Order: sequence, then structure tokens, then C-alpha cells
Amino acid sequence: MNSTCFNVSIENNIAHLVLNRPEKRNSMVPEFWDELPKIIHKIDEDSLARVIVISSTGPHFTSGIDTSVFGNPEKVSDNSMEQKKLDRVKGAKLYDTVKYLQQTFSCLENSRVPVLAAIQGGAIGGGVDLITACDMRYMTEDAFLSIFEINIGMTADVGTFPRIAKLLPEGIAKELAYTGRRMSAKEAKSLGLVNQIFPNKDAMLSGVMKIAKEIANKAPLAIYGSKRIINFARDHSTSDALDYIGIWNASMLQQDEIVEAMNANREEREADFVDLPSKRKQMGSGLTD
Repeated sequence: MNSTCFNVSIENNIAHLVLNRPEKRNSMVPEFWDELPKIIHKIDEDSLARVIVISSTGPHFTSGIDTSVFGNPEKVSDNSMEQKKLDRVKGAKLYDTVKYLQQTFSCLENSRVPVLAAIQGGAIGGGVDLITACDMRYMTEDAFLSIFEINIGMTADVGTFPRIAKLLPEGIAKELAYTGRRMSAKEAKSLGLVNQIFPNKDAMLSGVMKIAKEIANKAPLAIYGSKRIINFARDHSTSDALDYIGIWNASMLQQDEIVEAMNANREEREADFVDLPSKRKQMGSGLTD
């Protein structure tokens, strides 16, 4: 499952995705946007792991979006009819590109299994979009994040604002967005954006894998339900969330899993939980080119 931008390994029900272009500061080139959702969907749809960890290599977690993603401006000739037609659809093309980029990070949030981000160096620009779509975030002491887009005259548009505004106080989120300044790991931890800080990368990976293992040892169906309900509650009223969890448990709660968890705890052994079922694959349309 390895790719241009990631090394992927799966062990003990933990999938580890490692950004592997340190010489380019793990910039998000066009291949990145194709590969990440394919990898996540494969793991989720085939139930290959119970937890996903995303980490990186080199001095930065990621330097953000590579401008090659947006392609080169199309130009035929000055004042030509063809150029005018291209200009008319320029906005629609950019909108389509942005929507495609957005779904790359939404797949992390929509995955049935938890996604943990282990961040060293900088999570810059698109890196903030990525980590805010994860379930939990961990950083080294020298790590930082920056909503860098404002420094190059852009409004961040791939997912940072809808998510970070629910993770940080509004004034802090706006300050980061308006100034492009760096937020240190210490500040991020103090505001609850980061779960834990580690002295270095090795300690961070060891600690994050320990947390991932603990999650992987819990009932996958219950973890799936917890993620769905927490995300739903974040975006809906309390009454709607209470109703949703009632419906969820009425259809998804499994007495056998509860009994197995209790027995395993009492007998001090690893529980034998069922894995999430593989997702149903789409049927072919039968259409040909």
C-alpha cells in the first residue's frame, strides 16, 4: 500500500502512515491528494486496522500545499475569444479543485476508526487542515503550527476554519488566521488543541503507539459509535445528539461485546472483540467508455 508520499505499515491492528518526502518538507504535491483518501478508504472499507496513526519524517511534519496542485493558469492569447471563455470558467474550476482537496481531509473525519496525528517540526498551512481533521493530536516540544495562508494573501480553504473554530477559542483562532503566526506546542497544549507533548520524535512515536494500542484493544464497534456520536454532538444540539445516540444504540449496541469486555477485564486477558465489517463495495455501473 506504499505510495509516492506515504510509507504504510499495519501491525497489531494499527495502521501507520508516514509522510516520506523529508527533502521536500513533505509538501502536499498533487499525488498526496489522490493517495491519502485512497489509503484511508482502503483501511476503513476493508477493516484492515482499528486505529490509524499519521506521522512524518524530516524537519517538518508538512510544509503544506504545493502550488503545483492548482496547475498553471490557462492562457491562449491576449483578448482572444478562447481566452475569454477560459476566464469565465476559471472560478468554477478553482471551486472544483478546492472541493477535491477538502474531501481528502474529510476522509479522516469520516473514517470509522480513530486517526491520531504525531507532529514534529511545523504543521504549516495545509498541515493545519490535516491535523484538525484527526481525532487526536500529539506534538514534540519544538513543534508548531501556522495558518500560513494569510502570509501569501490567501484565505485557508481546505478545512482549517470549520474545524479549528470548534477546537480553539474564537479569538485565538482568528488571531492565528489574521496574523499567520506560529503557535507553539506548549500553547496548543494549554488550549486543548494538543493532547500531549513529548520531548522528541522517538518519545512521541513511542507514546502515540502506546495510546493507539490501548484504543485498538477496545471494542471496535463501541469505538466506531463513540466517534460518530462525538462528531455528531459537535455539530448538532444536545437534544438532537441525545436522540441520535438513542437510535444508534438501539440498532448497534451488542450485548455479547459488553459481556466479552467484562469477562476479559475480570480474567485479566485480552478481549476477543469482533472487527468492523468490511464496507459494501459499489457495484459496477456496466457503462463503458
